[in-house]
Amino acid sequence: MPGRVLLTGCFLLFNNILSCSFSAAGVLLRVKMNVRRHLREKNTIPKIFAETVHRHGDKTALIFEGTGERWTFHQLDEYSNRVANMLLERGFKDGDVVALFMENRSQYVGLWLGMAKIGVEAALINFNLRLEALVHCVTISNAKAVMFGSELNDAVSEVHSLMGKEVQMFCSGDWDPKRVPRGTESLEPLLDAAPSHLPSRPQRCFTDRLFYIYTSGTTGMPKAAIVVHSRYYRMAALVYYGFRMTSDDVLYDCLPLYHSAGNIVGVGQCIIHGMTVVIRKKFSASRFWDDCAKYNCTIVQYIGEICRYLLNQPVRDMEKQHRVRMAMGNGLRQSIWEEFMKRFNIPQIAEFYGATECNCSLGNFDNKIGACGFNSRILPFIYPIRLVRVDEETMELMRGPDGVCIPCKPGEPGQLVGRIIQNDPLRRFDGYVNQSATSKKIAHSVFKKGDTAYLSGDVLIMDECGHMFFKDRTGDTFRWKGENVSTTEVEGTLSRLLDMKDVVVYGVEVPGKICQYTGLIICSYFWFSSICVQRREMNTEQIFNKNHTFQKTDLRRDSFNPSAVSDRLYFMDSRRGCYVQLDEDLYRSILSGKHKL
Repeated sequence: MPGRVLLTGCFLLFNNILSCSFSAAGVLLRVKMNVRRHLREKNTIPKIFAETVHRHGDKTALIFEGTGERWTFHQLDEYSNRVANMLLERGFKDGDVVALFMENRSQYVGLWLGMAKIGVEAALINFNLRLEALVHCVTISNAKAVMFGSELNDAVSEVHSLMGKEVQMFCSGDWDPKRVPRGTESLEPLLDAAPSHLPSRPQRCFTDRLFYIYTSGTTGMPKAAIVVHSRYYRMAALVYYGFRMTSDDVLYDCLPLYHSAGNIVGVGQCIIHGMTVVIRKKFSASRFWDDCAKYNCTIVQYIGEICRYLLNQPVRDMEKQHRVRMAMGNGLRQSIWEEFMKRFNIPQIAEFYGATECNCSLGNFDNKIGACGFNSRILPFIYPIRLVRVDEETMELMRGPDGVCIPCKPGEPGQLVGRIIQNDPLRRFDGYVNQSATSKKIAHSVFKKGDTAYLSGDVLIMDECGHMFFKDRTGDTFRWKGENVSTTEVEGTLSRLLDMKDVVVYGVEVPGKICQYTGLIICSYFWFSSICVQRREMNTEQIFNKNHTFQKTDLRRDSFNPSAVSDRLYFMDSRRGCYVQLDEDLYRSILSGKHKL
């Protein structure tokens, strides 16, 4: 009898592996066939959008929640044509770069799409950036112009003198010539006067650059990741086919459009597949389900923190009076996965893993609780990605006697890597504008001697079936309200503000939370965004190793446990609005979730 039970269990396991493997292979094959067609026909995202307009012309393409304004596909096409023609009249040409700096709205999509129609590449800048970081992003992109929203007049005005006189400035929205930098032009009159016909197309192909998205940089400033047309298509198509979406779905997009989740995974369903997308200016936990019901949304996008914010809201009838059948995103912790599905009556969690620049995206296509994706253990050649062993102290790749990286076994944590095949749009790695930053994300002799692979910087675990589960983020970055934040960037900012030479920032994990909270050391002090550690007499040997680099590993291991740290600890108590000393009782309360951070 035990033998029969064991045999049955093995059969079910193999059957599950087989089912998931063929399902994932089918998705990859379909996307790969489409990519080959677009390569052969030298298509671009604007050309693919033209096909979408032909199929869905009078259907609603975009709805902006802020005003209720609806654009059909024809209207979006016409608006983007005006953008393209206006830029041509101003002398912009194929290969030029224009920075886009504004909050979410339908015009945002029309602007970068219009640029793409004439080969002008948009640099999508985070609208939260100010001062040095803002100037840095405009400068490294070599932008010849900045199109900004009037809501960001002050941010642009305070750095305009640092951008150079040759950078043209265009303001979209409420026009007040007294509040914008000298020489700025109002965008709307220029677009109204521009022709609405399709401009002549540049000689561009599927692997040419589309735009730039900025990611967290370990050097202290954001890096401009290169997004080519084939990457945009691949990211949008994999989730569309993998999660079985249709053009009849209505997608609710409350994520920032300067990131790939909002602008590619979300808006890409409109551009490529003819789906109606509802754009919200900013996420609102209190209005989330009201919007979904109002616009008959069937798919919502999330990042992990959004799910936690929604669960923290008081129970309301509206949270189940909607048509949402799928929540799509990343970062949903297993601890609240089922609670989220049950409370809000959502049948499917479409969790995926991916970064703007990576070549090893994953998708949880079979609704496996807690998983961020799947890769076949019986058909690994179809999608050459792998988890490889890393040193837990240094996070460096571990190699065997032959010099090749050591693959992980099921249940063993390892860094996710993807083999680079540059002539394959599904396997290529385009990197960043900065070549040095690109080189740091590439390793050699990973799958076999002499090959190259992309380093994700993330530690995952794979189960017996091939399901992947996110474990940790390596390197000096952490997640904060949906953003990848560089600890070095925070160090630099604090060093300047406090006029201190030695500032160290590192992340510690708070169990049960979606993000890693950041810990900051300021000379003889530790500060945390939610927790602060004070050390009055810290020996420099405790902080530095013999190479004068900071020993963050030991500090992370200490975490914020008052039993493990001999010095006083403080955390920001949101109820009191100030820092309070952390004792054992408060520590246990935080771990249990009773005390919210």
